[in-house]
Amino acid sequence: MSSSTLLLSLFKYKAWANAELFAELDKLDAQARQAERHLAIRLLNHIHVVDRIFAAHLAGQPHAYTATNTPETPTLAELRDAVAQTDRWYVAYIEGLAPRQLEETLQFVFTDGANGLMSREEMLAHVATHGGYHRGAVGRIMAQADVPPPRDIFTVYLHRAEPGRRERG
Repeated sequence: MSSSTLLLSLFKYKAWANAELFAELDKLDAQARQAERHLAIRLLNHIHVVDRIFAAHLAGQPHAYTATNTPETPTLAELRDAVAQTDRWYVAYIEGLAPRQLEETLQFVFTDGANGLMSREEMLAHVATHGGYHRGAVGRIMAQADVPPPRDIFTVYLHRAEPGRRERG
């Protein structure tokens, strides 16, 4: 398996995991669990902002973010839609990359003003793993609020996306 094939699979998984998590998080009562829901949305918004920042770095475009979260908190529906759009962007971006482009090193500036230097492959790996880390924190919040988080692990995604993997050879 090549790096680009693996990255594409990881970002399709990321899109699936995000959709699963948003669907389950919607079950968290907005009135009775206001604090938990707000914290979960803030964490998911942080993931989204970082995803958008790195999308800008990868595209060689500026972004308007000055921090890794926004002062305002979007609604769950607004954030779900924005995340889905960003997930589609990453999948299309990876599909359009030539394997040699993954090794290309890009210079950028972090929101704290520090300089950064990473390959496209490293940036994509960061985005994939960063989101997983924080989705896990949201899952913990949900579990403590008596809403079971989805089983959003890579193996579940692979076997749902390709049911033939469950068949014996």
